[in-house]
Amino acid sequence: MIRLYALGAVLGWIGLSLLLAGVPGLQQPKLADRLRPYSPTNRRTRTRILAARSFAEVIGPLASAVGGAIARGFGVHEDLKMRLERTHSEEDATSFRVRQAAWACASLFGAVMLTLVVSIPAVFTVLMIWVAPVLGFLLVEQNLARRSEAWQRRIKLELPVAAEQLAMLLSAGFSLGAAFNRLAERSRGTFGRDLNRVLLRLRQGVPNNEALDEWAAIAKVPSVERLVAILRLHGQASDLGRLVSNEARASREEAHRDLLESMERKAQKVWIPVTVAALLPGCIFLAVPFISALNFFNQ
Repeated sequence: MIRLYALGAVLGWIGLSLLLAGVPGLQQPKLADRLRPYSPTNRRTRTRILAARSFAEVIGPLASAVGGAIARGFGVHEDLKMRLERTHSEEDATSFRVRQAAWACASLFGAVMLTLVVSIPAVFTVLMIWVAPVLGFLLVEQNLARRSEAWQRRIKLELPVAAEQLAMLLSAGFSLGAAFNRLAERSRGTFGRDLNRVLLRLRQGVPNNEALDEWAAIAKVPSVERLVAILRLHGQASDLGRLVSNEARASREEAHRDLLESMERKAQKVWIPVTVAALLPGCIFLAVPFISALNFFNQ
């Protein structure tokens, strides 16, 4: 019993230390963090890792290695950095894994405390101690996966309208960079934020095709990949606006097909409770004459 209390206290201290490490108000900001808002890129990134003497910074590489191995074991093979870049998260991969480790330790501490307070069989105790940290780990991972899928879905829905506006600008004589700037100024959704990232890469000196390829690789949306393949022809095709307009039309048709498929799927789900509700009284009505026939032949 004393060992269980000691183990619970150690795990609770570790989880509390990691959770407190992510609270910005409890740490002294670094000089680089205070000067970052005034940098030319003006890209504010929040780090949850403290100074070199911090326990969170020491455990960061270990949390990244172990967390990546556990995620791959549960079938998550996409790069964590790519998913964080896709959702424009202010966290880096190490901070995310440290936060995951904090939730896992806190879940394990809660499970240990619950087994000490509540009298349950030993089998369930061991099962709870093993399952609780895994659930805490997967909860954070699932939250990121859900945000990533939602971001991809919003990009797919916004792409037809944004591509049509881009096609009109290109047909009006705008260059690709000027059209991107004009469209980014007017867009406030997910497509606009992705376009601002492309413009940031262009201002850093990255070639147009390379910046577009990075956007397609991060987004991982088929319609975006097709649009990028067309935009790569900006120095070769004279009717780039028409090609982008055709792609916008194809993207709208694809979104329309997805909408019809979703509506059909929801319509089919409506019939499930109706079928169950109709089968139950039917079974009762069939059972009454069947039982009556059995009683008649048994006499």
